[in-house]
Amino acid sequence: MSDETRGVPHDPPDNPSVVAPPPLIYAGTLAAGLLMNRLYPAAFLPRGLSLMLLGRRAMRRAGTNISLTKPATKIVTEGPYHFTRNPLYLSLTLVYGGITALRNALWAALLLPGVLYVMRRGVIEREEHYLERKFGDEYLRYKRQVRRWL
Repeated sequence: MSDETRGVPHDPPDNPSVVAPPPLIYAGTLAAGLLMNRLYPAAFLPRGLSLMLLGRRAMRRAGTNISLTKPATKIVTEGPYHFTRNPLYLSLTLVYGGITALRNALWAALLLPGVLYVMRRGVIEREEHYLERKFGDEYLRYKRQVRRWL
Protein backbone atom coordinates (compact mmCIF):
# COMPACT_ATOMS: atom_id res chain seq x y z
CA MET A 1 0.00 0.00 0.00
CA SER A 2 1.42 3.40 -0.96
CA ASP A 3 1.74 6.35 1.41
CA GLU A 4 -0.98 8.20 -0.49
CA THR A 5 -3.55 5.44 -0.02
CA ARG A 6 -2.81 5.20 3.72
CA GLY A 7 -3.58 8.88 4.28
CA VAL A 8 0.06 9.97 4.60
CA PRO A 9 0.46 13.55 3.28
CA HIS A 10 2.19 13.91 -0.05
CA ASP A 11 3.99 16.78 -1.74
CA PRO A 12 1.71 19.62 -2.87
CA PRO A 13 1.02 19.88 -6.62
CA ASP A 14 3.47 21.85 -8.72
CA ASN A 15 0.93 24.63 -9.34
CA PRO A 16 -0.81 27.24 -7.18
CA SER A 17 -4.10 25.25 -6.79
CA VAL A 18 -6.29 28.31 -7.43
CA VAL A 19 -10.04 28.11 -6.74
CA ALA A 20 -11.02 28.71 -10.39
CA PRO A 21 -9.51 30.09 -13.60
CA PRO A 22 -9.36 33.91 -13.26
CA PRO A 23 -11.14 34.60 -16.59
CA LEU A 24 -14.02 32.40 -15.36
CA ILE A 25 -14.24 34.32 -12.06
CA TYR A 26 -14.44 37.64 -13.92
CA ALA A 27 -16.69 36.45 -16.77
CA GLY A 28 -19.12 34.60 -14.51
CA THR A 29 -19.48 37.51 -12.12
CA LEU A 30 -19.74 40.03 -14.96
CA ALA A 31 -22.47 37.92 -16.61
CA ALA A 32 -24.35 37.76 -13.29
CA GLY A 33 -24.02 41.52 -12.82
CA LEU A 34 -25.18 42.26 -16.37
CA LEU A 35 -28.13 39.88 -15.97
CA MET A 36 -29.06 41.56 -12.69
CA ASN A 37 -28.81 44.93 -14.42
CA ARG A 38 -31.08 43.70 -17.21
CA LEU A 39 -33.67 42.45 -14.71
CA TYR A 40 -33.32 45.41 -12.32
CA PRO A 41 -31.87 48.32 -14.32
CA ALA A 42 -29.72 50.63 -12.22
CA ALA A 43 -27.62 53.35 -13.84
CA PHE A 44 -24.01 53.71 -12.76
CA LEU A 45 -22.09 56.40 -14.68
CA PRO A 46 -22.92 59.04 -17.53
CA ARG A 47 -8.33 49.94 -22.60
CA GLY A 48 -7.22 47.03 -20.56
CA LEU A 49 -7.06 44.44 -23.36
CA SER A 50 -3.68 45.64 -24.64
CA LEU A 51 -2.19 45.17 -21.15
CA MET A 52 -3.35 41.55 -21.23
CA LEU A 53 -1.73 40.99 -24.62
CA LEU A 54 1.55 42.54 -23.47
CA GLY A 55 1.54 40.39 -20.31
CA ARG A 56 0.90 37.19 -22.26
CA ARG A 57 3.64 38.09 -24.73
CA ALA A 58 6.13 38.68 -21.90
CA MET A 59 5.30 35.27 -20.42
CA ARG A 60 5.74 33.56 -23.79
CA ARG A 61 9.06 35.31 -24.39
CA ALA A 62 10.28 34.21 -20.95
CA GLY A 63 9.31 30.65 -21.81
CA THR A 64 7.03 30.07 -18.83
CA ASN A 65 3.53 28.65 -18.68
CA ILE A 66 0.55 30.97 -18.81
CA SER A 67 -1.92 28.34 -17.61
CA LEU A 68 -2.32 28.10 -13.83
CA THR A 69 -2.72 24.35 -14.16
CA LYS A 70 0.89 23.99 -15.27
CA PRO A 71 4.11 24.63 -13.33
CA ALA A 72 5.73 28.06 -13.45
CA THR A 73 9.23 27.81 -14.87
CA LYS A 74 10.47 31.39 -14.45
CA ILE A 75 9.72 34.66 -12.70
CA VAL A 76 8.72 37.12 -15.44
CA THR A 77 9.98 40.66 -14.78
CA GLU A 78 9.94 42.17 -18.27
CA GLY A 79 7.24 44.15 -20.05
CA PRO A 80 4.27 45.02 -17.84
CA TYR A 81 5.64 42.72 -15.10
CA HIS A 82 8.20 45.44 -14.47
CA PHE A 83 5.38 47.67 -13.12
CA THR A 84 2.80 45.20 -11.76
CA ARG A 85 3.04 41.59 -10.61
CA ASN A 86 -0.42 40.90 -12.04
CA PRO A 87 -0.85 42.61 -15.42
CA LEU A 88 -3.23 39.91 -16.66
CA TYR A 89 -5.53 40.29 -13.65
CA LEU A 90 -5.23 44.06 -13.77
CA SER A 91 -6.31 43.98 -17.42
CA LEU A 92 -9.27 41.73 -16.59
CA THR A 93 -10.27 44.21 -13.88
CA LEU A 94 -9.99 47.15 -16.30
CA VAL A 95 -12.03 45.32 -18.96
CA TYR A 96 -14.66 44.39 -16.36
CA GLY A 97 -14.83 48.00 -15.16
CA GLY A 98 -14.95 49.30 -18.72
CA ILE A 99 -17.79 47.01 -19.75
CA THR A 100 -19.63 47.87 -16.55
CA ALA A 101 -19.28 51.59 -17.27
CA LEU A 102 -20.24 51.22 -20.95
CA ARG A 103 -23.33 49.22 -20.01
CA ASN A 104 -24.07 51.63 -17.16
CA ALA A 105 -24.58 48.54 -14.97
CA LEU A 106 -24.70 49.36 -11.28
CA TRP A 107 -25.13 45.70 -10.25
CA ALA A 108 -21.99 44.62 -12.09
CA ALA A 109 -20.11 47.53 -10.47
CA LEU A 110 -21.34 46.53 -7.02
CA LEU A 111 -20.14 42.96 -7.60
CA LEU A 112 -16.59 44.01 -8.56
CA PRO A 113 -15.31 44.24 -4.96
CA GLY A 114 -16.40 40.62 -4.49
CA VAL A 115 -14.49 39.61 -7.62
CA LEU A 116 -11.40 41.40 -6.34
CA TYR A 117 -11.72 39.66 -2.97
CA VAL A 118 -12.00 36.22 -4.62
CA MET A 119 -9.06 37.05 -6.90
CA ARG A 120 -6.90 38.14 -3.96
CA ARG A 121 -7.76 35.26 -1.61
CA GLY A 122 -8.51 32.47 -4.08
CA VAL A 123 -5.95 33.18 -6.81
CA ILE A 124 -3.27 35.82 -6.11
CA GLU A 125 -2.36 34.84 -2.54
CA ARG A 126 -2.21 31.18 -3.59
CA GLU A 127 -0.02 32.05 -6.57
CA GLU A 128 2.27 34.14 -4.40
CA HIS A 129 2.61 31.33 -1.85
CA TYR A 130 3.37 28.87 -4.66
CA LEU A 131 5.96 31.18 -6.25
CA GLU A 132 7.62 31.84 -2.88
CA ARG A 133 7.82 28.09 -2.28
CA LYS A 134 9.11 27.37 -5.77
CA PHE A 135 11.50 30.29 -6.39
CA GLY A 136 12.34 31.44 -2.85
CA ASP A 137 14.51 34.56 -2.58
CA GLU A 138 14.26 35.33 -6.30
CA TYR A 139 10.49 35.77 -6.03
CA LEU A 140 10.70 37.55 -2.67
CA ARG A 141 13.08 40.13 -4.18
CA TYR A 142 10.72 40.65 -7.12
CA LYS A 143 7.77 40.92 -4.73
CA ARG A 144 9.56 43.65 -2.74
CA GLN A 145 10.42 45.60 -5.91
CA VAL A 146 7.12 45.41 -7.80
CA ARG A 147 3.64 46.20 -6.49
CA ARG A 148 0.82 43.66 -6.70
CA TRP A 149 -1.44 45.90 -8.80
CA LEU A 150 0.11 49.30 -9.63
